Amino acid sequence: QKEVNTKLKNKMANTEKPTKIAEKKKNIVEKTKQKAENVPKEVAKKKEEKKVEGKKEETKKPVKKEEKPKKKKTEVIVNVSNLPISTKKSRDLCRFIKYKRIGDAIADLEQVSRAKKPVPMKGEIPHRKGIMSGGFPKKASENFIVLLKSLSANANANELEDPVIVEAIANIGVRPYGRFGRIRKKRTHVKIKAKEKKWKKKT
Repeated sequence: QKEVNTKLKNKMANTEKPTKIAEKKKNIVEKTKQKAENVPKEVAKKKEEKKVEGKKEETKKPVKKEEKPKKKKTEVIVNVSNLPISTKKSRDLCRFIKYKRIGDAIADLEQVSRAKKPVPMKGEIPHRKGIMSGGFPKKASENFIVLLKSLSANANANELEDPVIVEAIANIGVRPYGRFGRIRKKRTHVKIKAKEKKWKKKT
């Protein structure tokens, strides 16, 4: 009986070992299948989460930045260097223009260029009707008209009402030499400033 019992035990042990190995293999295969099935589900979940986050971001209202109020300009400037005009004549024109409205100054300079209105000048210059010595600097007045038109455009852009020419300065520029260094050409720096002025109404 002892021999029979030992034989039966050996048989049972031999049968149990392979069964356990087979079960382990089955469990491993099932786990791998479950993982393979779960991978696309996890990916789909992540995609859905991203979509939800994107929708949340879209639903959030954009924060508006506080815009600082721009300071309104009260003056405009035109600054030009090395104009090919006489410095002496341009100084006289600066005096002629000063304390006038831009439109009035342009109208006066147009008359000067047509030789209808003289510009008062200093020096040995012939006298003109209604004033002492004066002249009609055509080239300089045409250049000044261009400058004043750009100044009026700046004033319109900055919404200035009735700007008046407060400052007009002309200085000698860098004078280049002509051919063979015999002649030095005329060059002038010009600066014109206009300010907004409130005119008093006549009662």
